[in-house]
Amino acid sequence: MMEIIRNISVMKESAKKYMKEGKNIGFVPTMGALHEGHLSLIKRCRQENDIAVVSIFVNPLQFGPSEDYEEYPRDFEGDIEKLKALKVDVLFFPSEKQMYPKGYCTYITVEELSDKLCGAFRKGHFSAVATVVTKLFNIVKPTRAYFGQKDYQQSVIIKKMVKDLNIDVDIVVCPTVREEDGLAMSSRNLYLNKNERKSASCIFKTLCQAEEMLKQGKGFKEIKEFMFKSLISEPLIKEVQYASIYDPQTLNEIELSDINIYKGKEVLLAIAVVIGRARLIDNIIVGIN
Repeated sequence: MMEIIRNISVMKESAKKYMKEGKNIGFVPTMGALHEGHLSLIKRCRQENDIAVVSIFVNPLQFGPSEDYEEYPRDFEGDIEKLKALKVDVLFFPSEKQMYPKGYCTYITVEELSDKLCGAFRKGHFSAVATVVTKLFNIVKPTRAYFGQKDYQQSVIIKKMVKDLNIDVDIVVCPTVREEDGLAMSSRNLYLNKNERKSASCIFKTLCQAEEMLKQGKGFKEIKEFMFKSLISEPLIKEVQYASIYDPQTLNEIELSDINIYKGKEVLLAIAVVIGRARLIDNIIVGIN
């Protein structure tokens, strides 16, 4: 039977008990409104660990002043049913007051990686992510923690943070789960109306076409121009924030002069657009022959 824990002290005691029993803990941190992408992480966590812990916490620090904290999808009862069906052992569901008590003033920033890509458009976002994930790791004490590739920049930042701070947890990045038309699953897809939802399918199509161009040996400049033009030509896309080719480790945009450096290696194709009320991101990793 799934245990629901709302108190940090109780969660820490439970983690200690599991560790004393020699059990390893798998952990999936979420903000709720669980979809098939989340569930794929939880299934893998359940398979690879003795104890599966999922957290639901809509982290207010991750939302800027003009962002959607109050409107962010929440479905606690529905989430509980999904977690029970997957035989999750513990749902950790702390309050904002538990996580950030009065006087809280400690924050973590992973420099160099946090101000690129999404970080250029969401100031302070990745500091908030690094801070809450560190707190959750300290509370849950996982052996492994699971994240999706859709949030690629987040996974790179968390891996770097874990390495730099000597946090004893393995970070497992799992493939992006997609709708039938290729749209990456996201809680924010719920913001899209019927026409916007149809329009959003162009994101993955653009990534696939760019991948094909890379395999055909097209130049980086030509591919970048194609990606931007492909997205901006879709009438319901209000803004293309980025669409280009990046180094998978540094997240730097790859310049035309660097093309020979990446032969035989992998590159990151990544996109962020605004459609209606939704900011949508997606990416794929491509090997260059």
